[in-house]
Amino acid sequence: MTGWFNKANVYFETVPHGGRFAFVATNSIAQRIPVAALFRSLFESGWRIRFAHQTFAWSSEAPEAAAVHCVITGFDRGAPHEKTRPVLFTYSSLKAPPEALPVDHINAYLVKGPDVFINARTRLRSTILPEVRYGSKPADGGYLIVEAEDYARFAADPIAAKYLRPFRMGRELVRGLDRWSLWMADDDFDPQDIQKSSLLRERVQKCSVFRSKSKKKKTRESASVSHLFQEIRQPLAPYVAIPRVVTEARRFYTAAHLSQQVIAGDKVYTAIDTDGFLFAVISSSMFITWQKPVGGRSKSDVSFSNKVVWNALPLPEVSDKERTAIIAAGQGVMEARAEQPGVSLADMYNPLAMAPSLLKAHSILDRAIDRAFDAKKALETNEERLALLFKRYQEMTATDS
Repeated sequence: MTGWFNKANVYFETVPHGGRFAFVATNSIAQRIPVAALFRSLFESGWRIRFAHQTFAWSSEAPEAAAVHCVITGFDRGAPHEKTRPVLFTYSSLKAPPEALPVDHINAYLVKGPDVFINARTRLRSTILPEVRYGSKPADGGYLIVEAEDYARFAADPIAAKYLRPFRMGRELVRGLDRWSLWMADDDFDPQDIQKSSLLRERVQKCSVFRSKSKKKKTRESASVSHLFQEIRQPLAPYVAIPRVVTEARRFYTAAHLSQQVIAGDKVYTAIDTDGFLFAVISSSMFITWQKPVGGRSKSDVSFSNKVVWNALPLPEVSDKERTAIIAAGQGVMEARAEQPGVSLADMYNPLAMAPSLLKAHSILDRAIDRAFDAKKALETNEERLALLFKRYQEMTATDS
């Protein structure tokens, strides 16, 4: 898709008095890595975004048409554009009518803000945040996973039961669903147990066959250790689990604390959070405001990334007093959640019906986080937060080569 933008740029090289062009495109052009690759060259060639439609659902009359989420970007170049303010079209939902908002400038993430490009990083830009890692990857064909309907059989087998561990992907984490894994990566694993348990033996053999038929060399090689997850990154201490994808309607990112006995799959990220600071940061409005334009999307849903979103988060140094306040506010969110025992995060964070005590706890947290980003006044909207985030990012990257 981005090739057409480049074609337009090349075409207008021969046009002496600027010009205009616009494209409908999938919303992936304004997410993650493609942003800099596409928009930097356009801006350097003198183009500006004259108008933009943020993500909306593309409608089609075709039978069984695939769901496509699109954006529209219109560009202009030349002196006359200086008299015209850019217009940003926003959508309250994917199928809602657009609302026109005149702004001073539209950046490459199709939001109001300065021209910045958020690059993937292997290291944290903020020195006070802990590392976030992928969960463990089964690559097992489902044979090392125990679903609810099979749990009773495995729990009744005294050998297989030794290796049953609660298992969480993003769906289970957010919706409060139960799944289990056959986890044989701990030091107490006895290889002879596979032969002693017909249930274990059958699952391990089927996993081996599945892996041996894979097109991926790494997966085929792991067939020789088919009792283990292909990639093992399980935390050895209690951790925060971060779902890779949450619905775009969420007002806050739904992370949660888990025991090290709960196996985190590769649809969640994990982080050791000894004092609760990370949980507080990621649960704030400031974080999800950063996440939505900077991170990728799965269709329209919000997709977390450790390298692009978390590692690039421009959180400045905080004082001991600020850190203490942030941790206390995060604990307040946990206490408000505890007032709803048995309620899933999906229901707890229903944007239409959040409990007043939980909303109040998040409001207190937001004020503490906003201060940490050096907000000079109480921030009322996420648009104000986004402007501050881009400003902090510009400041933190000013000395980058």
